[in-house]
Amino acid sequence: MASSALAPRIPGAPGHVHSDAAWGVILVIPYIVVFIFVVVYPILYGLVLGSNPDSYRKIFNDPIYFRSAWNTLVFLIVAVNLKLLLALFLSGFFYNTEAWIRWVGILFLLPWAAPGLPAIFSIRWMFNSEWGMINNLLFRLFGIDGPLWLVKPDLAFLLVILTHIWKFLPFWTLILLAGRMAIPKDHYEAASVDGATRFQVFRFITFPALKNLYITSTLLSTIWSVGDFNSVYLLTGGGPTDSTHVFSTLGIRYAFNIGDIRTGVATVITSLPLVVPIVFVLIRRLRRRE
Repeated sequence: MASSALAPRIPGAPGHVHSDAAWGVILVIPYIVVFIFVVVYPILYGLVLGSNPDSYRKIFNDPIYFRSAWNTLVFLIVAVNLKLLLALFLSGFFYNTEAWIRWVGILFLLPWAAPGLPAIFSIRWMFNSEWGMINNLLFRLFGIDGPLWLVKPDLAFLLVILTHIWKFLPFWTLILLAGRMAIPKDHYEAASVDGATRFQVFRFITFPALKNLYITSTLLSTIWSVGDFNSVYLLTGGGPTDSTHVFSTLGIRYAFNIGDIRTGVATVITSLPLVVPIVFVLIRRLRRRE
């Protein structure tokens, strides 16, 4: 009896399998607890806060909400598509192997690597209408007064879009550059032998190979851009006159500036019809590729 109790367990035996399952459960429990408190509980609590019908009546009667909804839609359509289109072509530029292009690539990555707070505050200082660098240069070089960049609503929102593109363009360029580098070079060599032009190479080799990556990146960028709070709040604060708010900053305005947390959560929840279909399409695409 004693010898059998001390005998080592054979891998694959029933006792060994149950022991591995028990250890697996023990090791997973901390992650489950953290997931519940960090993810599940905040989501459920947010849904409870945003379940008050009076909050939705309040935001739907607020003209600032509809301006913010329009801004969010324009922001997603213009910023995301322009950002990914530029990233596609810039990835072709950085695909070259010249040494000076590598150094330019390092400088190009700095906006993405730099912390958002000082980077966007620097842009805000540059475009200040009274003592900003841009208007000072325009006056010294050409003797003209620069535009009221952050005072006029259309110019301010244009700067928000450009700031978002400037900040996140390097990241998506790097993603698409990695996709280009995964294309077999034999395809390019064969096209060169056949006398294909650069446009033909891009049309029939590069873009078909990057199409799935490009679409997936566009979907991911759209999801992340819905929650881009820094580009708007740090640059314009939603102004002037609450004209550059998007859903993320308008929710903060209701929750903290006005002190109505339920209405702030309800504002963010109204962005779900934009996000949920994109998430669904993205999951289907990933499963189809598997």
